[in-house]
Amino acid sequence: MRKMALIVLLALGLTLPTLAFAQVKTIKLAYLPITHSIPLFILKDDVESNSASKIAIELVKYGTWPELVDALVSERVDGATMFIEFAMKAKEQGIDLKAVSLAHRDGATMIVAKDINGIADLKGKTVAIPEPFSTMNILVHLALQKEGIAYSDLNIVVLPPPEMPVALAEKRVSGYIVADPFAAISLVNGNGKILFTADQIWKNSVCCGLILHNNFIKNSKAAALELAQGYRKAGAAANKKDERVYSLASKYMTANQEIIKISLNTISYDDLDLKQEDYDQLTKYLAEFNLLKDSPTYADFVENSLK
Repeated sequence: MRKMALIVLLALGLTLPTLAFAQVKTIKLAYLPITHSIPLFILKDDVESNSASKIAIELVKYGTWPELVDALVSERVDGATMFIEFAMKAKEQGIDLKAVSLAHRDGATMIVAKDINGIADLKGKTVAIPEPFSTMNILVHLALQKEGIAYSDLNIVVLPPPEMPVALAEKRVSGYIVADPFAAISLVNGNGKILFTADQIWKNSVCCGLILHNNFIKNSKAAALELAQGYRKAGAAANKKDERVYSLASKYMTANQEIIKISLNTISYDDLDLKQEDYDQLTKYLAEFNLLKDSPTYADFVENSLK
């Protein structure tokens, strides 16, 4: 039987090594439908249009950060675009996650009700953040610190990003800080205005990254390398903010072109290397604001071999 199978392969002009080389590795990547995930959308499109690619990308959408993090920690997915702070906390707790690349820089916006004219007006008000372990929360700390206002002077609540525009419209919150398109939605519907953007508080801030489980990296090194290299190219393509980017963003974020165009005004996909100085600044803020005292070291957490 084996001899017959070999004869068939040879007749087709194929060899066993060739067949092994032709195998495609499917990589499951988790995301939330926000602008921070756009390089993933482009990566999937690039891979699908490249017949020579040895990987396939399966995107898995989640509605909340805890659901996404649980999927990666439990290895139901191989990687995710997610808050770097979440991955650092998981690493501290013994989960072997690796940061391969930044997903973007800046890209968070504080939206407030029309009667809020400055940060001081938020004293005593309810303000929503997506998660305590997030750059959005750090930006709130920094903005309040600059104005000499205590964090405890605000009522900080955690809401999933899709709920934030509704909460503002219903006056359940006076403001929220989030990634787009959920900031732009309140601008387009007229319920909110911009109080500040990330770059005004912490220029070139780091927030989300491409995080992979180290088991995937160790067991599928070639696929991880192609993924990481393709992701950086996708970031460069995302930074063009052209019609292709608008089209793919609209497809995965179910937002119209007006919202997408506003969303892309405050985010950059340039320079996605997570450098030592970026990481050190992040760990400094996490410690200063009592969010994470024992951050993993740069060498242990950032995977720089996949370039």
